[in-house]
Amino acid sequence: MKSFFKSLYLSDRIYIAAAIIIVFFVIGYYVSLFYAAGKVLLLILASLVIIDILLLYNSSVFKIKAKRRLPAKLSNGDDNKIDIYIKNNYKFSVYTEIIDEIPFQFQKRDFLIKKKLGTGEEVTLNYILRPVKRGEYSFGNLNIYVSDFIGIIKRRFIFDNNAKVPVYPSFIQMQKYEIKAVSNNLSDYGIKKIRKISNNREFEQIKSYVAGDDFRTVNWKATARRSQLMVNQYQDEKAQRIYSIIDMGRTMKMPFEGMSLLDYAVNAALVISNIALKKDDKAGVITFSKSIHSIVPADKKNNQISKISEVLYKQQTNYDEANFELLYTTVKRKITQRSLLLVYTNFEGFVSLERQLKYFKQLSKNHLVVVIFFKNSELNKLTEHKAKTTLDIYNKAIAEKFKYEKQLIVKELKKNGVFSVLTEPQNLTVETINKYLEMKATGLF
Repeated sequence: MKSFFKSLYLSDRIYIAAAIIIVFFVIGYYVSLFYAAGKVLLLILASLVIIDILLLYNSSVFKIKAKRRLPAKLSNGDDNKIDIYIKNNYKFSVYTEIIDEIPFQFQKRDFLIKKKLGTGEEVTLNYILRPVKRGEYSFGNLNIYVSDFIGIIKRRFIFDNNAKVPVYPSFIQMQKYEIKAVSNNLSDYGIKKIRKISNNREFEQIKSYVAGDDFRTVNWKATARRSQLMVNQYQDEKAQRIYSIIDMGRTMKMPFEGMSLLDYAVNAALVISNIALKKDDKAGVITFSKSIHSIVPADKKNNQISKISEVLYKQQTNYDEANFELLYTTVKRKITQRSLLLVYTNFEGFVSLERQLKYFKQLSKNHLVVVIFFKNSELNKLTEHKAKTTLDIYNKAIAEKFKYEKQLIVKELKKNGVFSVLTEPQNLTVETINKYLEMKATGLF
């Protein structure tokens, strides 16, 4: 009986009907005809309620079957599809209202899907979630409210309570770029086609000439011996070490479109690590703030990208001040071979760079260092805004100053032998891949 009342809900129709009956009784206090009509309407309403209950509760067996189909993990910063399977086992059509208790992180309190189901009909509905933070997300109940053609009573069915799913760094983005990298179609996503201009290649074999081979690689001695054109075949030098170094300090806390700069960097680090592995290089990761959070040595084993993804997923930070001195000593001790260091950080002003510049200069003596930092999109809005008041002029001048300092940072890094990428958060992955391919093409590492 307790479960019966828990699952029993009244629709808006019954409240409207009750209001009308009350009006009839009130008027009936003065006009007896309305009082009699009110009693008839009350009897009809009671009869309909009983019929409705009998129809919806004619069996203790669940007449509605439903299931929330969650992926094994969600991809951070991407649209993730959640499926809901539902089947009607009633011998008549029903009207359903589906309310899924999605994780509190999404702050969505108006979730509702309405669907009419015929006898025996089964459907799969879906909706989209876009998480903006890594971690474990908990789903509550999947509530299905069912009503029939009378529509006075609703019966609630509950499924899949307390389901949990982790949100990992953007594996959807990783897979998207991986497919394009394998098919050499990265330009579809804005990746520049860069002509290889270095001789950073290793001899592989001598083979017969086929149409399209470069005549400059003809091996004349082998051609004379075989009496046919033979060419030298080369392969790019492989197994270079690429480290994604992520600053998890306070400067990476700034949000953009709901996601922190830190999570943009985490997503980009996963993608570039996967691209590097597909290009036969070795990928590794270092995360740090006040202390060193994690180190994944550069490698190209089959499980390397899974290891990197797992480490990035577990990263937690309280956004302390980043200790670049500790980073320098750690890199000097742990990374003994020349590597490409992609350092994801952020500088809002020239003064903040000056404190860390000496460490970048020291690192660049033994490694190829690329400092990747962010444009402030809010500053761009201020500089583009037409000033109308004295306050507008002041704000615009300050915004121009900070924007100019970002360009000064780029020049200062270049002057000290450190490469840089200044990008907007949404373009971070593309710009990082471009820089990596540029470095490979020019044979700098």
